[in-house]
Amino acid sequence: MINPHYGNIPPSYLFSEVATRVRTFQDANPDQRILRLGIGDVTRPLAPAVVEALQDAVQEQASDATFRGYGPEQGYAFLRDAIIAGEYAPIGTAITAEEVFVGDGSKTDTAGVQELFDADARVAVSDPVYPVYVDSNALAGRLGEFVGGKWSRLTYLDCIESNGYRPSLPEAPVDLVYLCSPNNPTGTSLSRSDLEQWVTWARENDAVILFDAAYRAFITDDSAPRSIYEIEGAEEVAIEFGSFSKTAGFTGLRCSWTVVPKALRREGASLHAMWSRRHATKFNGTPYIVQRAAEAIYSPEGREQVQADIDYYMRNAGLIREALNASGVAAVGGRNAPYVWFRCPGGLDSWEFFDRLLAEIQVVGTPGVGFGPAGADHFRLSAFGSHEDTLEAVARLTTLIPALGRTDSSPVLVRSES
Repeated sequence: MINPHYGNIPPSYLFSEVATRVRTFQDANPDQRILRLGIGDVTRPLAPAVVEALQDAVQEQASDATFRGYGPEQGYAFLRDAIIAGEYAPIGTAITAEEVFVGDGSKTDTAGVQELFDADARVAVSDPVYPVYVDSNALAGRLGEFVGGKWSRLTYLDCIESNGYRPSLPEAPVDLVYLCSPNNPTGTSLSRSDLEQWVTWARENDAVILFDAAYRAFITDDSAPRSIYEIEGAEEVAIEFGSFSKTAGFTGLRCSWTVVPKALRREGASLHAMWSRRHATKFNGTPYIVQRAAEAIYSPEGREQVQADIDYYMRNAGLIREALNASGVAAVGGRNAPYVWFRCPGGLDSWEFFDRLLAEIQVVGTPGVGFGPAGADHFRLSAFGSHEDTLEAVARLTTLIPALGRTDSSPVLVRSES
């Protein structure tokens, strides 16, 4: 009568456990100032151009002549056209507005896309991984049993120091692969050569790549594509997800897009048509005022203002990475993404390191084990705090880490991330 897979999935305790430990420490030490470098939410306010567009759209809703009710489920044409003009045309892709679907967040879209595929479809994810990729497939009953910290029918593509924290091609057959670039949590990005190999592999194995590009706007390295559709043939093997959440501070407004090319077909079926049907069945569309706000990001003023916020966060990321490297810790990320990833110093596991940071220097990060088994001895720090807090936090880090001892391994040279 009920879905049994909800009972099989382990509880998602990472962030609740982080909150509990921080609250317990703060209650016992009310005078201590805690600096949060684990935050995955943005802290900068919305760009003025976005706020103005929101206000104008609200005024439209107050008039009989301009009021909007239900909109097209796929998204208003003005935003779909803006996404093409702002995201895809400049990089030379042939994606069209009809292939863009506006949503309310890439988490929603990446969780829902698995519904297009058979319950027996074989899935691969990078490890560590954004948890929603795994959990959505587990709730669909696609991953088997959870034993010893792993799902029995899930292929884990370890992202470890020896491969530069980038997933290798699957050795066993799989039908679906989730790729995230720039990556959350590792902060690494896939190069053009990397993606060419993935697209070739998918074409040869009749697999589908689910490509999460939520952090594409943070890319500064020309060797890292902003879209998988920059690779020839990708439109026949890949679905891509984009988001305004971190790019433009829409974590509270909620707006995203998914590209499902018309050329993507499996077993004679159009995945574009299937996603359109699912989208219309389960979704009444992102609010009009939010879509107008998203459109404003692509205005000259909006672009300049949003880029200033991205630069602000990336300045923080650089401070964190450089402080870790100066302390003898080989960190990756922080160049094309707002996250920095590293092995915990002194042989500590990720929760032990979390507790040391909190107790001794009052800095909070995110234990890597919460992103998968390969993250058990790693840690993620985020650049989404204020610049002032980041400066103070890295000063505290540089006092603690040398006392713990450097990581067991030597610094890793990681292609575009090093």
